[in-house]
Amino acid sequence: MRLTRLHDALYARRQRGQKSLAVLLDPDNLDEAAGQRILDLTAAHAVDYFFVGGSLVTTQHQAALIRLLKSASEVPVVLFPSNSVHIDSQADAILLLSLISGRNPDFLIGQHVVAAPILRASTLEILPTGYMLVDTGRQTTASYMSGTTPLPYDKPGIAACTAMAGEQLGLRLMYLDGGSGAMYPVAPAMIRAVRQAVDVPIIVGGGINTAEKAHAALAAGADVIVVGNQIEKDPEFLGEAARVVHTFNSVLKAALN
Repeated sequence: MRLTRLHDALYARRQRGQKSLAVLLDPDNLDEAAGQRILDLTAAHAVDYFFVGGSLVTTQHQAALIRLLKSASEVPVVLFPSNSVHIDSQADAILLLSLISGRNPDFLIGQHVVAAPILRASTLEILPTGYMLVDTGRQTTASYMSGTTPLPYDKPGIAACTAMAGEQLGLRLMYLDGGSGAMYPVAPAMIRAVRQAVDVPIIVGGGINTAEKAHAALAAGADVIVVGNQIEKDPEFLGEAARVVHTFNSVLKAALN
């Protein structure tokens, strides 16, 4: 499998202790006008990645949204697909998600078999990712659509061993996700346990809707935090999340100097 520029850059940032911010854009919830509003905000607040996708994606907005992002921004566009139908070569990369928290073979390997020749023929950078759904207070679209039971919220040891197994299988990123509409975010204790168990970069999303929760996830060991639903409700939250990430990186830079 080809080496990817985005993975190497993210791994280098992780080695330096730098944090990153990703904005998750669900095509079902964003038309072109809403996408433009997000772009206007990202012109003022630093964002490292656009993740595009969702657990369902029932509209035809995804292709138009990616075109808009690519035409107006230098921020890398990374697919966050729920199945092989959502592959779009306009993007820069794809999180090739293996749902290692569940036992549904379709999301462990089945969809990947269908997608493999499409991805081989594309120019997408492939980011093999161990995807772990975490129980955050209510059933989410992701858990329902995948037919899997999320990791227990208060069992960091299970999450750590799951991530460790994923790393040993060769997965290059770990994604801890509370899912869309999470009542509360992934517990810092779980993030910390996974951070101690693996060396690969860790992405954390779901339920991060305040600056305090963003700070807690980063302090526990997340390398990338993902915000999505809250920005749809309150676009100005993007500025708050960006400031938290900037503060972490500023403190790191000062310490290195």
